[in-house]
Amino acid sequence: MSTFFSRRNFLLKMPFALGSAFAAPLLSFSNSQKNHTNMNPIIKISPLGFMWDTTDPFLFCVHHEDAFPKGNDQMGPVTSMDGRHLGDDFIIKDGFRMYHGKVVPGFPGHPHRGFETITVVRKGIVDHADSMGASGRYGNGDVQWMTAGKGVQHSEMFPLISKEEENPMELFQIWLNLPRKNKMVEPHFKMLWSDMIPNVTDTDANGRKTITEVIAGKLSNTEAAAPPPDSWAADPENEVAVWNIKMEANAQWVLPEASKGINRTLYFYEGDELTLSGTAIPRYSAITVLADTALTLIAGKDPVSVLVLQGKPIAEPVIQYGPFVMNTKEEINQAFQDYHATQFGGWPWSRYDQVHDRNKSRFAKYSDGREEIKES
Repeated sequence: MSTFFSRRNFLLKMPFALGSAFAAPLLSFSNSQKNHTNMNPIIKISPLGFMWDTTDPFLFCVHHEDAFPKGNDQMGPVTSMDGRHLGDDFIIKDGFRMYHGKVVPGFPGHPHRGFETITVVRKGIVDHADSMGASGRYGNGDVQWMTAGKGVQHSEMFPLISKEEENPMELFQIWLNLPRKNKMVEPHFKMLWSDMIPNVTDTDANGRKTITEVIAGKLSNTEAAAPPPDSWAADPENEVAVWNIKMEANAQWVLPEASKGINRTLYFYEGDELTLSGTAIPRYSAITVLADTALTLIAGKDPVSVLVLQGKPIAEPVIQYGPFVMNTKEEINQAFQDYHATQFGGWPWSRYDQVHDRNKSRFAKYSDGREEIKES
């Protein structure tokens, strides 16, 4: 895996990087939001798969959910690896996938350029290492926000820390595009620890609660922690929001309107019944809606969870090839040339599937030497 060509082949197969190129501005739906008095606020409903379609300024979202077993001495699964295509294992077997990991599940070192990753870990642990020398361990409600900018390599491994209990994993990884002017900024990563993420609690007329995790953006009078400085989300006028909504059974809640021209998609990923502005939504569905209309959500007999992604479209050409997202084919070619020449700073770790000591707590060590340690 040390040569450029073997690393490139590895990357072109990885679902985090999509395997194909596409060119055109991402869907904006701005024309659909004109003159819609008395229109149905729902633009489109579509089933969810492993990768979720998104609209500009987002590139896509992946929902990982794995019932990992107890861990062995190497923090890999105790379960037999027989029958798995290790290094490229995306088929659920015994309740989990190994992804590109051969010992520990996850994604060994790989490059990015031109966009941001937002990794929202609902359950389980992620070990981070990158070409800037930064590293970390986070999970169970933490969020990592990384600006790839002009280029960075990083690994995302899922160590199975517990030997005594199973190690369930659930996370979202969201790709947020960068505008042309910020494609080549310096790489940056930031931790949003679970205790930094504000919750908004609303109680309906029947006493049933809806709790919203405000990961990015502003909801009512509650504002999320600041994103990285060069992010499209850093400008409040772009109205970028990442909200994770958790509704009690039979709860009712109104999602407030955003400005006209903002793209908004809801992902109904947990629960069996959801009604959205009078429309019954099939379970595990994406709903693209008119953002400048308030929407009433009603949960069914079981709790419901909905992820919301919204933002002002960047409305620039998007050329994506594997792990690189730029505006032109020439810039994509340059990204490969630059990676070939510099390895985006190289790999300062002893292994591409870098994991940290089993007994280490959650932490973040930044490239400037600063370190944050979370004891619990």
